Amino acid sequence: MHILINKNYLTYNKLKVKCAIGKKGIGSKKKEGDLITPRGQFKIKYILYRKDRVKISTKLEKKVIRKNMVWCDDPKSSYYNKLVKLPFDYNHEKLYKHENIYDIILVLNYNTNPVKKNKGSAIFIHIAKNKFKKTKGCVAIKKANLIKLIKEINPSTKVKIFSQK
Repeated sequence: MHILINKNYLTYNKLKVKCAIGKKGIGSKKKEGDLITPRGQFKIKYILYRKDRVKISTKLEKKVIRKNMVWCDDPKSSYYNKLVKLPFDYNHEKLYKHENIYDIILVLNYNTNPVKKNKGSAIFIHIAKNKFKKTKGCVAIKKANLIKLIKEINPSTKVKIFSQK
């Protein structure tokens, strides 16, 4: 069973929910920071979550987000597109945020094997901002829908991101 994502909706089984995608839409990702949600089929590597904010039930591997956890988005680092811990000397994105968008993160295997420098990092499915504000390349849905989704999916669930003609 696939999670299907287009520019308006994320669909899985009977769940069809509004989603936000990258500011520049769905397409071929050219480089880090291009604001494009990558087209393709991906696996979910694991779930990161804030144990202090959500209780989750899932068949997927899960990791608790701690204050020192960040995602390296700096192509100059040998840890590019990987989960790392502070202190860290390269550009990175904090995962432990005041806002709730990263309370639950599904980490997709975009640009992971092998990692290509500058090809883009940190493609997640996470919680949407108010009014489904566009993302930097991730897919975002409402928190309640993300909680429903992770209860149903399993390690063999694939994510298919496509642009409609």
